Amino acid sequence: MSATRERLSAALEGLAYEFEAPLDGMTTLALEREVLREVCLRLKQRAGFEGNTLVTAVDHFPAEPRLEVVYQFLSFQHNDRVRLRVRLREADAAVPTITDLWPGTSFSERECFDMFGIRFDGHPDLRRLLMPQGYEHHPLRKDFPHHGIEPDRLYRTWDKERRKEWEAAR
Repeated sequence: MSATRERLSAALEGLAYEFEAPLDGMTTLALEREVLREVCLRLKQRAGFEGNTLVTAVDHFPAEPRLEVVYQFLSFQHNDRVRLRVRLREADAAVPTITDLWPGTSFSERECFDMFGIRFDGHPDLRRLLMPQGYEHHPLRKDFPHHGIEPDRLYRTWDKERRKEWEAAR
């Protein structure tokens, strides 16, 4: 067993997770949403992972569970990384936020919310990051039409509202 796996096994004792063997060789854990928060807390406090380098998602449409949230963490002290994978059903696509543990995850979580529709419960400012507020779709889901969804009407409406705010501010 590698030093990373030994350190993780000790830090996560008593929690449910599985080691996976990814093609890129990064130590990877598959786990359920219910233990995600505690796993992240222990990664930081007991296993020495000081930095979160990635929060993203994968859409496995048409399979269920459809969505997967992927996290990567870096330990400067131990010079290693770990990846977490959490599968979610579309009907309840939510996980707890980790912005209180790693504040830099705020924008990554917002991007996942915006592009995939995954909610991060407890996030201090969970709103659209790339798409306009009020946009009802999630462009990185596999069932999103390649031609887009009424982009001209949507953006004209958005621009009209934005310009009203500018005029009111003058």
